[in-house]
Amino acid sequence: MSYIKVEHVSKDYGNQKGIFDIDFTINQGEVFGYLGPNGAGKTTTIRNLLGFVKPDSGHIYIDGVDTWLNHHITNSKIGYLPGEINFPSNMNGEEVLKWNKELKHVDDLSFQNELIEYFELRHLDTKVKRMSKGMKQKLGLICAFMNNPEILVLDEPTSGLDPLMQERFVRLIKRFKSEGKTILMSSHMFNEIEKTCDRVAIIKNGQIASILDLKDVFLGEDEVFEIEFSSEDDARKYCKGREVVLFGNAVKVTIKRKAVDAFLKEIGCYSVKRFSEVKNTLEDVFMNFYSNKEETING
Repeated sequence: MSYIKVEHVSKDYGNQKGIFDIDFTINQGEVFGYLGPNGAGKTTTIRNLLGFVKPDSGHIYIDGVDTWLNHHITNSKIGYLPGEINFPSNMNGEEVLKWNKELKHVDDLSFQNELIEYFELRHLDTKVKRMSKGMKQKLGLICAFMNNPEILVLDEPTSGLDPLMQERFVRLIKRFKSEGKTILMSSHMFNEIEKTCDRVAIIKNGQIASILDLKDVFLGEDEVFEIEFSSEDDARKYCKGREVVLFGNAVKVTIKRKAVDAFLKEIGCYSVKRFSEVKNTLEDVFMNFYSNKEETING
């Protein structure tokens, strides 16, 4: 069921900056990635979704409620992490948490305290202006998650976190997904998108370039293999009459998934030094998509 609907939304700031005819839906219980380079329009989309700015055209609905006309209703369901965290600089960590607790009407602090331990957030008496980027990011994540919201909207959520904390964030997203939460996650980090998201919208120059189902990305019709033969002669024999890429005595070949068994039997007739599967990644798809579609996207 479509829980969040972004319907042909545009916000034009001039000089080709903004978002233009953005259209997508997010299902209830889905983790939806929003992927693109800095300046592509990710944050502008989020600000429109949250009702912080009014679209020039189009509408956004959460559970059937217009987010511009009724953002006080829709935002009560949302845990939000901005891309640039800007807590009052003279507050300390404890004061920021108390402030957010009151804003969100949180009475039970057990989950907040669990998150503090989980992200190893120490020295809460430190003023925000003296906090490291990583410490502010942890504090922002705890504020976003502390009221156990139905919806999470996260803009570059692991910016400034070390690899250990990035992995803990991924586990937390998977936990919320298992509980049926709906999550929109904007990022340019391919790894965390791959690990957490069901679908991904790719945005560039303020327009949706493609929406991908990650199952199709990783479980498509084709598989790619690299074979290093014992001799260049064997490599050339194998390549004869085939559309493959040859590097000396090494070959890269793309095989239809249904033909892999026959392919493996055929390779067994040759002397092979090394054989490996080349895993498709979201970054590969992303980069190939842009290199092949650059003219279309910019048009």
